[in-house]
Amino acid sequence: MKALITGGAGFVGVHLARGLVSEGYEVVLVDNFSRGVRDRELTQLAENPAISLVKADLTAPTAAFDLPDDCDHIYHFAAIIGVQHVLDRPFDVLAENTKMLFAAIDLARRQKNLSRLIFASTSEVYAGTLRHYSLPTPTPETTPLTVSPLEENRTSYMLSKIYGEALCRQSQLPITLIRPHNFYGPRMGLSHVIPQLLERAWRAKDGDDFEVYSVDHRRTFAYIDDAVQFIRLAAESQACEGEVLNIGNQAPEVRIDELAEKILAAVGRNLHLIPQPATPGSPLRRCPDMSKTMSLTGYTPEVSLEDGIERTFSWYLKNVFEDGGVSAQ
Repeated sequence: MKALITGGAGFVGVHLARGLVSEGYEVVLVDNFSRGVRDRELTQLAENPAISLVKADLTAPTAAFDLPDDCDHIYHFAAIIGVQHVLDRPFDVLAENTKMLFAAIDLARRQKNLSRLIFASTSEVYAGTLRHYSLPTPTPETTPLTVSPLEENRTSYMLSKIYGEALCRQSQLPITLIRPHNFYGPRMGLSHVIPQLLERAWRAKDGDDFEVYSVDHRRTFAYIDDAVQFIRLAAESQACEGEVLNIGNQAPEVRIDELAEKILAAVGRNLHLIPQPATPGSPLRRCPDMSKTMSLTGYTPEVSLEDGIERTFSWYLKNVFEDGGVSAQ
């Protein structure tokens, strides 16, 4: 079996590639390296003869024609992501995310034996419904989607993904749409809540104040190993063809201040937690209903939040905090 991953040098792409290779896949990683980095992890992964690393710009008109045509699965993760990028470049988010998806669809149509195109949407597609109506929590995939105000820059990312889901549905290709929810783990960069809190806790001294924002907001978190298992199984399962699936964890749902306490315990710091205001645009709750995904894939998350935080801290301590290395995204 052969898989191609766009955005392959990023957080999810590298972990997914590692998991696929362990299952006997040949994997092609495609990235333009605007965010993904050629760090030690990617370099070591690319040394595996089952891995091919290709630099390509999927916004180029002929991008799809310069890539392999013998893949069984195409995972489309390439996108402009990250809150600050979305706020600063909303037009590019709409235009370039759409161009990249068109390239992925063109690429999928060129494949000789394609069995699945997996499109990475986002949990942000539920944001408009949460804002304007009552959103069930845990949130099922059948929840009607409502668009947030178009004049708000942040809407651009959500809208690019809703449009992307619609494009995939009308493409006449064998598709699976996934909506990732709060993945975390090694090599995810420093612009997400868990690595941010880990870094700040590690650099603090016992007795220091520890400011935490949005303390009463509630989240569930999915360790990356569990996330990529769900994604791989969704691609392989005939039952998942044509489906939209939440990918994440349904439990435990924790407050952000509770998350901070778990992080302090993992780092071994005794700090004074100081609550700060909520982050603008951050939803009060985000928790996916995972019953459909678990039923169709037959998989249940295996890594506890505490264990996942420990694993994540161990990696960051070795590769970023002490080593001064660069982490993806």
